[in-house]
Amino acid sequence: MNQNKTNPALDRRQFLKMGALTSAFAGFSVLSNGCSLSGNGSASSYKGKAKYVIFLVSDGMSHGTLQMADLMSRRKLGKPTKWISLYEQGKLVRGLMDMTTGNSSVPDSAAAASSWGCGKRIYNGNVNMDEDGTEFEPVLPIFARNGFKTGLVTSAEVTHATPAGFAANVPGRWEQDRIAEQYLDREFDLILGGGYRHFKPDYREDGKNILQGFKDKGYHVSTTKQELGNPDGFKRCIGTFTERHLPYQLDHDNDQNLRASVPTLRELSEFALETLYASGDGFILQIEGARVDHAAHSMDAPGLIYDQIEFDNAIDAAWDFYERHPDETLIIITTDHGNANPALNAAGSRYDDSEPFFDRIQEFRYTNNWIMQNLNDGSSVSDILERVGTATNLDFTRDHARMMQQALRGEFRAAYAMKERPMNVLGDLMSNYTSVAFTGSVHTADYVELAAAGPGSETIGPITRNTDLFFLMLEAAGIEERLSVQRNM
Repeated sequence: MNQNKTNPALDRRQFLKMGALTSAFAGFSVLSNGCSLSGNGSASSYKGKAKYVIFLVSDGMSHGTLQMADLMSRRKLGKPTKWISLYEQGKLVRGLMDMTTGNSSVPDSAAAASSWGCGKRIYNGNVNMDEDGTEFEPVLPIFARNGFKTGLVTSAEVTHATPAGFAANVPGRWEQDRIAEQYLDREFDLILGGGYRHFKPDYREDGKNILQGFKDKGYHVSTTKQELGNPDGFKRCIGTFTERHLPYQLDHDNDQNLRASVPTLRELSEFALETLYASGDGFILQIEGARVDHAAHSMDAPGLIYDQIEFDNAIDAAWDFYERHPDETLIIITTDHGNANPALNAAGSRYDDSEPFFDRIQEFRYTNNWIMQNLNDGSSVSDILERVGTATNLDFTRDHARMMQQALRGEFRAAYAMKERPMNVLGDLMSNYTSVAFTGSVHTADYVELAAAGPGSETIGPITRNTDLFFLMLEAAGIEERLSVQRNM
């Protein structure tokens, strides 16, 4: 692998004195017990070091998404979300994080995840690689070399940008077939999510059978929930349960076939935690709730909210593990960027109708994405009304259906051009019924939520630079290598 050819590596004291964590780190160890970090790199060489690192990412989560999921949970389930409950109980260190990339204040998921994965701010679209082709070793191989087990769990394709940011090196995030090969070569211990099209020969242009390659290396390979089975000790495994991404949670909940064949994000997270723990070694595990981002791009309020709640279920699973091993577990909960900035808006002359409008989402059976699957430029007003009615039980007006028909035919014009896509027109029309509105359908430059607990979390301040999390994970785990990266200044 290429090394940084121009910048000298920094020792621990030097890089901890830079960036957003300066005041917390300068002059003392990341760890509260004051132990020296000059050990042999073993994940359990002394008390207080993070033997287990769990990094949870709700991809594309704006602040309004976090709030609306909590509101839905309280109104439908009678309890707050786990994330907000942990805030309320004061169990998480909380701050904001600056997710600026090497070339933009508005990040894409590849550069955002790579900032955590290699400690560098790189260009949007790249995965742990500079624009000049210089590669930076990702965090999972570094942990593996130091005796840790490694895992990736996602509701996207397992080769998608966020998991790849912890594991791969490519100049373009779309090179997912190549990323699949790197996963095989680097032999990560556990990989679970969607996207078997990048692993099966019938889908790949080169005809390579990557899943067979994993089998040849002794992996347990599964493409259905039944094949995955239940946790049963440690085993290296890869599971790709859909051709592309896993289904949206709301669609999954209301489809018997999907429930039988595709595991949920919580189920995958629980499987991963139990399996990796059974090895007896330390581990690093990234868990991504990916479809929050996809729903935001589609301005799909029900898809967004229910996938955020399912991500929260994964937090609950991870927190159960943390509570069993609090002195040895660093848990980080965050997002890589905002997306579309959705929020529950005022409704009614005195704003009293906001919650009743919002409560209509409780009755939805399918997402806006499900609605769009059977609509096209030939759909009639009646077709649209039937499809929307089946999914939402709303009394969708004929005027709104006609606007939707115009969008499907490419005849609709919006003041903000990004909202002319049929999917986004549907999202805006739904706002009239749910009072959930979006500023657009693309990523935003917001500072994002950052929360953590366990060894090293006490060093997180009000504002953190994204690249600091790479160094925080290594420091908390006691990995002291001369790294081939240097902080951007």
